[in-house]
Amino acid sequence: MTTRKIVVMAVASALAGGTQMAQATDVFRLEGYGAISRAMGGTAVAHDVGPAGMMTNPATLSLMADGDQAMVGLDLVTTDITVRNKTTGETVSSDTHSNNRGPYVAPEAAFTKRVGALSFGVGAFAQGGLGTEYGNGSFLSSANGGLASGLENSSRLLVLNIPFAASYQATDKLTIGGSLDAMWQGLNLDLLLGTDQVLDLIGSGRATGGLVPVLGGMLPALKGAHFSLTKDKFLASGVDAWGYGGKLGMLYKATPETTLGASYTFKSQMNDMEGDATLTAVTTGGNVALNGKIKIQDFQMPAHIDLGVSQRLGSQWLVTADISRVFWKDVMKDIKVNFVHDGGLGDINILLPQDNKDQTILSLGTAYQLNDSLTLRGGLRFASQALRSSTLFAVIPATPRKHLSAGLTYTLSKQAKLDFAYSHAFKETMDNTSLPNTSPPIEVSHSQNNATLNFRYSF
Repeated sequence: MTTRKIVVMAVASALAGGTQMAQATDVFRLEGYGAISRAMGGTAVAHDVGPAGMMTNPATLSLMADGDQAMVGLDLVTTDITVRNKTTGETVSSDTHSNNRGPYVAPEAAFTKRVGALSFGVGAFAQGGLGTEYGNGSFLSSANGGLASGLENSSRLLVLNIPFAASYQATDKLTIGGSLDAMWQGLNLDLLLGTDQVLDLIGSGRATGGLVPVLGGMLPALKGAHFSLTKDKFLASGVDAWGYGGKLGMLYKATPETTLGASYTFKSQMNDMEGDATLTAVTTGGNVALNGKIKIQDFQMPAHIDLGVSQRLGSQWLVTADISRVFWKDVMKDIKVNFVHDGGLGDINILLPQDNKDQTILSLGTAYQLNDSLTLRGGLRFASQALRSSTLFAVIPATPRKHLSAGLTYTLSKQAKLDFAYSHAFKETMDNTSLPNTSPPIEVSHSQNNATLNFRYSF
C-alpha cells in the first residue's frame, strides 16, 4: 500500500468516524491519544507511544524502530451525565435520542516512516469535543413560568486534528520534532434560554443588535429564546470550520534509563464556524421561529505546554510522568454568537460567558513487560478544574478531572500488535445558581468510561 493511499484512508476514516463524537475529559480535549498513552494516564511526552505520539510530542516518533508503521483504531466512550433542578428536584439524564449522540466513537489512524535519524508521520485523530442529549420534555426545555417549549437541549462538538509530523535525532542524546496540523471542528447545539437569562444578557451588554428590540417587543408574552444549529444526521454538523495548528517537541536522553521530554502546542487558528440556524421565540401564544445564518466566532483550541520524564527500572519495567499547563483562559472567555435573520429583521450578537481558568494536569503511568507477547499498563491522571460553577451550562458539562486507566499490548506477530486501554473518569459534581447560563439553579454530575483499541502493523 502506498503512503498516499494510507493518508487518504486515514483522513476518510476520521471524517466518517467523527459522526459519533467522543466526550472530552480535559474540558474539550481527550485525556490521551492512542491506547498506549491512554492506558498510562495520558503520558506521552517522554516515551514511545507509537504513531499517536505525533499528537503530543512529535519528537517521540524517533523512538520507534526503523521502517514503516501504520495504526488504526477507535475510542468508545459512554457517559453518565445527570442534571438536577435544585428548586424542584426534577432530574434529566443525557441519553441517546438521535443520530447525533452516544455511545460516542472517535477514530484514530496514522502512518509513520523512519529512515535513520529522520522520522515522518501523518495521522487523523479526534482531538476532543463534547456531547449531550437531554431531549425535549425535561425542565431544561421549559421556559420561564414552566411553559413547555417542546424544543431540544443538546450539544455535539467534534475537533478533528490531521497532523503532518517530523522528527530528527540530532545527537545520541537530543531529538527535536514538530508538526503542522490541519484542523476541522463542527458543532451541533440546541439551547433554550429563559426570558430572565435573555434580559440578563441584554442588561449586561452581552446581547446587542437589531433583533434585541424585536424580542423586547414580545414582552411580557416572551418566556424564552431557543437557538437550534443542529443537523440531526449521521454525517453533519450545524456549523463547522477549518483551520490549523502546530506543535514543537524535544527529547533528551539524560542517561540510558532516563529520558526527558518537552512539547509546546500552539493555540489553534480556526475560522469562524458558520451555518444555518433557527432562533425561536417561546411565547405564551406559541413558538415563533426566525430562520437565519449563524456564526460561532473565534472558537479556538488552547495552547499548552507539556513536560515529561520516563524512567526504566530494569529491562521490563517503565514508569512515566507528565505535567501539563493548558491555557484555557486565553481562548474560552466567552462563546461568541452572531445570528442574522434571513428576512431582514436584523441580527443579534451574544456573548455567553465562560471565563475558564488555566488548567494544570499531572499524569502518571507505568508499563510492565510480562513476556515477549504481553505488556501490562496502568495510569492515573489529575487535573485542576478549568470551568467555573457560575458559568456552567447543562449542555457543556466538561467537568471530569480525575482518571484511572489500565491496558495492555499483545504482540500478534513480529509485525502486528494490538493495544487496548480502559479509562474511567470519576464522577464530578458542580452547581450553578447564576444567570445568565442557567435559569433554575442546577446541579450537574458527570462520569464516563472510555475504551480504546488500536492495531499497529510494522513493515
